Amino acid sequence: MDDLTERVRAVLPDVRRDLEDLVRIESVWADPARRDEVQRSARKVSELLRDAGFSEVEIVSAGGAPAVIARHPAPPGAPTVLLYAHHDVQPEGERGQWDSPPFEPTERDGRLYGRGTADDKAGIATHLAAFRAHGGRPPVGVTVFVEGEEESGSPSLGRLLAEHREKLAADVIVIADSDNWTAEIPALTVSLRGLADCVVEVATLDHGLHSGMWGGVVPDALMVLVRLLASLHDDDGNVAVAGLHHGATAPVDRDADWVRAESGLLDGVQEIGSGTAEQRLWAAPAITVIGIDTTPIAKASNTLIPRASAKVSLRVAPGGDAAAHLDALRRHLEENVPWGASVAVTPGDVGQPYAIDAGGPVYDAARAALRQAWGTEAVEMGLGGSIPFIAEFAATFPDATILVTGVEDPGTQAHSVNESLHLGVLERAAVAEALLLESLSGR
Repeated sequence: MDDLTERVRAVLPDVRRDLEDLVRIESVWADPARRDEVQRSARKVSELLRDAGFSEVEIVSAGGAPAVIARHPAPPGAPTVLLYAHHDVQPEGERGQWDSPPFEPTERDGRLYGRGTADDKAGIATHLAAFRAHGGRPPVGVTVFVEGEEESGSPSLGRLLAEHREKLAADVIVIADSDNWTAEIPALTVSLRGLADCVVEVATLDHGLHSGMWGGVVPDALMVLVRLLASLHDDDGNVAVAGLHHGATAPVDRDADWVRAESGLLDGVQEIGSGTAEQRLWAAPAITVIGIDTTPIAKASNTLIPRASAKVSLRVAPGGDAAAHLDALRRHLEENVPWGASVAVTPGDVGQPYAIDAGGPVYDAARAALRQAWGTEAVEMGLGGSIPFIAEFAATFPDATILVTGVEDPGTQAHSVNESLHLGVLERAAVAEALLLESLSGR
């Protein structure tokens, strides 16, 4: 272990420079104006993997964003490990809210700030470090698969897996796109919520009306929409849509105030829902209104608005079916619209939840590697967020063992402003992955 740890530490300075180069590429697939940057990012990833010693490297696409596949054949009798990450990133949001430029990696207090420093270009860096620490000749087969549209829901991933199934086939799949318990305590993610969304539009008029002439008699669309969206939760903040699945979680030892400490709740703002925070986050549905289209304040006039719409996002607890949950949400919206207003629900993306059986020799090896690298036992945790493609991997490669690890921690603020990577977590994650490759060579 000591020798392999030192080899990881020796390659980390170069790995960090490579990570910083990747962060400077604005690979936001969701922004059509930056699709060329995603192509440039894929080329950079392929270059890094080729320079690391992979004998086969190619950029592939199935009608969507470019992905990179790199392969190092397995020695005779050794298993093959697939290492996953993604090179696309979330939009940066309002740049003025960042403490440093979002695409210029900046170190402060042991953290590297910038969009994608953690989610998920740090996953690429982890794979590079582990592979380089083995001198480009690990004792197992290694396939690296770096996707380019994860932040947009991976719409072409199923086609990619089908078209390149033989190249991506593996005995173990390591998905480096999750969280750790803290910056000092590692985690294995064993359950993830699914995701479904829709757009609901309501209409009350065929044209706008003077609010003074008709207000108090004719309902306006925004008034209807607000009441309809409010019906999605009860007075305690629990989801009020009928027919949604609720699971269960094992109790965990965590400070009672961790939600307030890690989420940034303002003074006086209360949590919503019933049950423990872990139960609500990992094993219960959640509904969020993530966007509303109506008249902006700057253009407001004394007019009854004829139409308004909202995008509604639903998280699905493991054990539930995301498509069935979307149907339940649609029925609720259609049946609860007030005052006979017209309502139209347009279904959006659907991603299934996933629960992992964390038993067997591969998980034993992973726990041992994390314990050696971090100096403490790993926590088995659920994740409130969704990684829908895991279910697609499981369906495509049913005999593979899937490990969900990560280089994030509660301070990362993935998808938010001032996203950052804890540099100590990067080192420990890379050591753990290098140790895992070593350990799996005998299995």
